[in-house]
Amino acid sequence: MKSTRHQAILALMVQQGQLSVDFLSDRFGVSKETIRRDLNTLQEQGWLIRQHGWAKRIDCNSPDSGVSFSARIKSHYNRKEDIADQALALVESGMVIALDASSTCWYLARKLPNTPLTVFTNSVRVCFELAKKSQITLISSGGVLERKYACYVNTGLISLVRHLDIDVFLFSCAGIDKDGMMWDSNVFHAEYKTLLMKRSVQSVLLMDQSKLRRKSTIKIGPVSEVDRVITDTGSHH
Repeated sequence: MKSTRHQAILALMVQQGQLSVDFLSDRFGVSKETIRRDLNTLQEQGWLIRQHGWAKRIDCNSPDSGVSFSARIKSHYNRKEDIADQALALVESGMVIALDASSTCWYLARKLPNTPLTVFTNSVRVCFELAKKSQITLISSGGVLERKYACYVNTGLISLVRHLDIDVFLFSCAGIDKDGMMWDSNVFHAEYKTLLMKRSVQSVLLMDQSKLRRKSTIKIGPVSEVDRVITDTGSHH
């Protein structure tokens, strides 16, 4: 029965793209908690992604199955604020840090003090925030603007970061599966993160608990390659 309902949920998502917990509960005549368990199982299997009361189908044949920046910034914002506060303690004056285009890094950028720092990023929104802080040297990856994610895609990234001595790279991802593999929803985002992890003295993953046991379409690498993980439940080496 459960397997049949799972198949029916996925069939509906093929038709409609994304569905709410309330809709699915009414449609199948089961409790919202039952639907949440169904969606958790399907998320662990890599079929969909859950996001604040609704679920979105992952198209495994698509190079881009992610959620837009404007949608992500509204999700779990209290958790992301907590994570940003913890990450802030790792940043010291004079450092060179790199940030990705995640909403969590945007929260961190807003909290960065106006002190001598060098920040490298591919995020349009991070650039906007840090442009207000005169003592921070801001380096943008540049490239083609990807409006959905409010970031730049630059195929010449390797040569751009070659001469940067990055102390800390702070980033997020779409999820970590039960085997400890980090996933992302876009090939260019995954490549950016893989490169910056290699180019940095320390890499720090910022991730709220909703991303645990979640797959997406593009592998980044095992979480064991990250020096530190900061979640809404604390920091882990």
